Amino acid sequence: MRELNLHTVCEDARCPNIGECWNHGTATFMILGDVCTRACAYCAVAHGRPGEVDAGEPIRVAEAIHTLDLSYVVVTSVDRDDLPDGGASIFAETIRETRARLPECRIEVLIPDFQGDERALRTVLDARPDILNHNTETVPRLYRMARSGGRYSRTLELLDRSRHYAPDIPTKTGLMVGLGEEHHELVSTFKELRKAGCGILTVGQYLRPSDRHAPMVRYYHPDEFRALKQIALDLGFVHVESGPLVRSSYHAHETADAYQRAAQ
Repeated sequence: MRELNLHTVCEDARCPNIGECWNHGTATFMILGDVCTRACAYCAVAHGRPGEVDAGEPIRVAEAIHTLDLSYVVVTSVDRDDLPDGGASIFAETIRETRARLPECRIEVLIPDFQGDERALRTVLDARPDILNHNTETVPRLYRMARSGGRYSRTLELLDRSRHYAPDIPTKTGLMVGLGEEHHELVSTFKELRKAGCGILTVGQYLRPSDRHAPMVRYYHPDEFRALKQIALDLGFVHVESGPLVRSSYHAHETADAYQRAAQ
């Protein structure tokens, strides 16, 4: 990672699972730099004015994946609202460069909303990732507080557009709990995500990165996570990961395998 000047969301977002995942040779690559144009209240990634796009980054990410001989990778990014396509072309090029070096490697992309630009979304889907992931993060009532520049309706629209444009590419999303949402709001959000065609759901506990970030309202008991998982499965999600330390990329390989088995 250091030699190739690469970033991981594992480090920049202070993920609590970094020890487990890195011990198993799994990492989530974060492309397009490490400075985000948005300042979401829950996120530890630095925000401000990003630097220039590094055109050589897709090749370096692909070389790292090939060197590590990974069978499954997740590629995500900061928000780049300063770019005309939000960075979609760099996502697509990273997929293509990886496929050229390691064709058998499965690739999941965790993308931003591209400010609702359907052309940008299609650019990524045309590169044929194995899973298209876009996080919902929280219930619609809390979007204004938690998601700088985000729109709940835009998230649903992105997932719906993806399943219509590329129905053979599974869609995935993640939610945090503990920000002040109510149970009925979570269930309502699950229902709307299913209506948008989303097949994979992750639910995890929000952990406050610092005292400058949004306060955590409460911890959820493991039994509550199990109950939420069952509700989501009953609503038709093909696969659900739900637990205190679950994050969008946590056990991504195992989740993709489970989805594939369940969908057969």
